Amino acid sequence: MKTTRREFLLTAGALGAATLPWPALAAPLFESIFMFVPAAPGGGWDGTARAIEQACKTADLVGAFQFENVGGSGGMVGLPRFVNQRKAQANAIMVAGSVMIGAAISAKSPIGIQNVVPIAKLTEESGVIVVPNNSPIKSFAELVAAFKADPRKVPVAGGSAGGTDHILLGLMLKALGRNPKEGAYVAFAGGGPANAAIIGGQVAAGISGYSEFEEQIKGGRMRPLAVSGEARIPGVNVPTLREQGMNVVSANWRGVFGAPGIQAPQRAALEHLVSAMKDTAGWKQILTTRRWADSYQAGSAFEKYLAQDVADTVGVMKDLGLA
Repeated sequence: MKTTRREFLLTAGALGAATLPWPALAAPLFESIFMFVPAAPGGGWDGTARAIEQACKTADLVGAFQFENVGGSGGMVGLPRFVNQRKAQANAIMVAGSVMIGAAISAKSPIGIQNVVPIAKLTEESGVIVVPNNSPIKSFAELVAAFKADPRKVPVAGGSAGGTDHILLGLMLKALGRNPKEGAYVAFAGGGPANAAIIGGQVAAGISGYSEFEEQIKGGRMRPLAVSGEARIPGVNVPTLREQGMNVVSANWRGVFGAPGIQAPQRAALEHLVSAMKDTAGWKQILTTRRWADSYQAGSAFEKYLAQDVADTVGVMKDLGLA
C-alpha cells in the first residue's frame, strides 16, 4: 500500500519523539517563594508583594507563593521575626522600603535593614500632599502660609512616625526656615484611619504615596496640592513641590530583601528571579496601572543606594528630634 507524504511525516514524528532527546518544558526559577510582608494586608508593602506574586506567576517564574504579614511600627515588629525565623532560607524574601529605615532609627532598634540581604530596589512612589475637599486651604501657597505662621496649628496625617511621610513634612518645614520639630505630625498605622481623619477634618492635611489617596482624590473627597517627586506623576495633573518654589524632592522606594545567612549563589538566584520578573510585560503593566516609577537597582548599586539613604535619613531624623 502506498504511503502518503502526510502519513510518512506523522510516522517519522512519532518515531523521533520516542528516540530523540526533546527539550523539557521550561521549569519555574523557584518552585515556591516564602513572601514576608512586615506590614498589615492592604498597604503599600503588601500591594508590592502581591504585585510581585502576580507578575511571577503569570510569567511562570515561580510555582507557588506563601505569604506572612506581620504589621506594626513601620516594619519593626515584623523585621526581627523575619531575621530570626528565616535565617539562611534560600527561597524567602521580604518586601520593605524607605519607611523601615526611619522606623529603625526612631526606635533605636538593634535590628535594622542592615540585618537582611539587599536583593533589588524596584519602585519609587512620589508623595502627595492633600487637604480635605472642604478645607479652607485651597492651594499649596495657602498651606505654605499656614506653615510659616505656625506649623503647630497645622496637624498633618501620615504613616508611621519617622517614616517617609513624616520625613517629607520635616523637609518641607526646614525648606521654609522653620524647625522640623515644630511639625504637628499625626501618625497612623494604616491608610484607612488616615483617610478617615483627613476626610473628617480631624487634621488639616495629609501626606502619603499617591496610590494611597488616589481613590479619595478621584472621588472628590480630597484635594491634591503637590507631589514630592522629581517630576509630575504620569497622568496626574498635580505640580511638584519644586514647580511651586519649594526645593524639596522625596520619594518612597520599595524593594526586596533576602534572609540573613544565605550564600552567594542563593542570593544570585533571587537577584536573577527579580531581574527576570521586572522585564515581564505583566510587571510593566502593573507599574503603569499603579503609577509606580521603575527604579530598579540590584547588587552593589543597591547597596550603595541603601548606605546613602540611611545616612541621609539619620540627618533628617536628627532634625525631627527622632535620632
